[in-house]
Amino acid sequence: MTVRFTKEHEWIRIEGNVGTIGITDYAQQQLGDIVFVDLPAAGTKVAKGAQAGVVESVKAASEVYAPAGGEIVEVNGALSDAPATVNSDPEGAGWFYKIRLADPAELNGAMDKAAYDAYVGTLH
Repeated sequence: MTVRFTKEHEWIRIEGNVGTIGITDYAQQQLGDIVFVDLPAAGTKVAKGAQAGVVESVKAASEVYAPAGGEIVEVNGALSDAPATVNSDPEGAGWFYKIRLADPAELNGAMDKAAYDAYVGTLH
């Protein structure tokens, strides 16, 4: 299992040709209390960098982008009833959707945890 991060603060956990996607702990901290998550429907095809959802907090709404292209195979329906899960466990139970990767090589430029942490350190 490999986890990669984007400069837009999404993470993707790759297992085989399926990636599980969510937002990082840093992103949820910046957003504050999350009150709503709008996710794509299973079967939706998305391109790398395309909007693939919206997360709304008491402070702002923020788009969620696809770190790689492919077809959405599952969404985390529990977030519709408990969007605050994204705050309490952003890189675990607060995942957004799973995507069957069209081309895993699209993730070659994504950061590992150490590189992402270093990038976040430059944002303060």
